[in-house]
Amino acid sequence: MTTISASMVKELRDKTGAGMIDNKAAPTETNGDMEKAIDWLRKKGLSKAAKKAGRVAAEGLVGVTAAGKAAALVEVNSETDFVARNEQFQDMVRKIAALAAHAKGDVATLLATPYPNSKETVETFVKELVATIGENMSVRRTAQLEVGEGVIAEYVHNKVADGLGKIGVLVALESKGDKAALSTFGRQLAMHIAAASPAALTANELDPVLIERERAVYTEQAKASGKPADIVAKMVDGRLRKEFYQQVVLLQQTFVGAGGDGKATVEQMLKSVEKSAGAPVKIGKFVRFALGEGIEKKEDDFAAEVAAAAGQQQ
Repeated sequence: MTTISASMVKELRDKTGAGMIDNKAAPTETNGDMEKAIDWLRKKGLSKAAKKAGRVAAEGLVGVTAAGKAAALVEVNSETDFVARNEQFQDMVRKIAALAAHAKGDVATLLATPYPNSKETVETFVKELVATIGENMSVRRTAQLEVGEGVIAEYVHNKVADGLGKIGVLVALESKGDKAALSTFGRQLAMHIAAASPAALTANELDPVLIERERAVYTEQAKASGKPADIVAKMVDGRLRKEFYQQVVLLQQTFVGAGGDGKATVEQMLKSVEKSAGAPVKIGKFVRFALGEGIEKKEDDFAAEVAAAAGQQQ
């Protein structure tokens, strides 16, 4: 039998908002599988969260750099926010970001790149800074976008310095239209992406696993209506189109950036900007890095630490 720990219950409570008893029952029903436990709660109607990311625990910075028709992102992690505010760390992230465009999204290539004004590679320089500062650091990931005709727009959220922050976004707009109009809309769109966190540009680009997970939840809920299987299937397909896709597909999301009316979708805004740009506009690709997403950091028990320290002093 799977042992359900207090930390598992707390994690479910933080992610779903369900009651304590239900948060204890869910992992028991799923043999400790936390993702399945969240889905179990949703199927029972006990969780209001349709799509909620786990707690971001890793510290560090996201660096953004742009040069002409190419731009890049890099995430460099540290153990504490104190180090992320260190000017030496910030300077390192900024320089690594400047090199990232040449790595074309490959971390291994970036790590093997010579570090500016040094005989070391990026990887070796980071290791040396770890020894100097006394805290673990790592270049976690990088991405690069380029465009033939058009612009690459960028946006940094929670900016701590030029090109450095907690969320970084790049979006490529392909068009032969007016560059000023494209740049203005591109920045608005990048801000929208930072806020709305789309999973894909179109529904066809969504991860099939993600779609099937939502389908399973909607199916379980629709079955409770007692309707025939064919009606249930139509209900599920309708909810996927009208609810899920509108939440996570960029072109179908309601545009929340400047210039929107709170009703128009990103796709509709794209058609609107074509008039001011004087040419067709297409979103090529987009990239969004949120610092520490997908990383869980060990939570220290402060009370236990104090108790242990007190015991050592006796």
